[in-house]
Amino acid sequence: MKGVFKSVMWGSAVASLLAAAPVWAELKIGYVNYAQLMEQSPQAKVIADSIRSEFMPRQRELQTQEQTLRTRADKLQKDGATMTDDQRTREEKEVRDGARDLERKKQEAQDDFNARRNEELSRLQKTLIEEVRTYAKGQNFDLVLADGVIYAAQAIDITPAVLNVLQSHAPKGSAAPAGAAPKSSAAPSGAGPKTPQSK
Repeated sequence: MKGVFKSVMWGSAVASLLAAAPVWAELKIGYVNYAQLMEQSPQAKVIADSIRSEFMPRQRELQTQEQTLRTRADKLQKDGATMTDDQRTREEKEVRDGARDLERKKQEAQDDFNARRNEELSRLQKTLIEEVRTYAKGQNFDLVLADGVIYAAQAIDITPAVLNVLQSHAPKGSAAPAGAAPKSSAAPSGAGPKTPQSK
């Protein structure tokens, strides 16, 4: 009895799909690659340039502090043997304290940069969604798919068309090349200078 019931249910499911096939065939379906829009839209380039300019003074300050600290560490390494014990101990402590302070400032700058970037990317994502909706309605699409699609034929990919719309809405001179999404790091890379060990 269970086998008969399963056969009936399976047959009903297949029949339902076959009956719905003409309806699906009449739908106008599109696909959009949101990751591509986030990377290549001129709006993404504007965000990247804006955040980079905003954090550039802070980055330069950190780079200057790092260079100064490295110079002191090199001098200590070179002249440490000729210093008195008190001088060497005091200088080593100042270099260590400076290195810790630099790393703290780097981390703070990175955290602030990430928070600012995420804030702007969230706004950009909302803008892109609205642009896709507007385009889809204007072109009479019944359904637009995005993330999670295993395969989409080029014929239904509306990403290039939406990029063209975004380009037309962007300020002049803000054309974005591929991969123009905001960078993930503002603080100078690399750790601070190594501190000589007391002998």
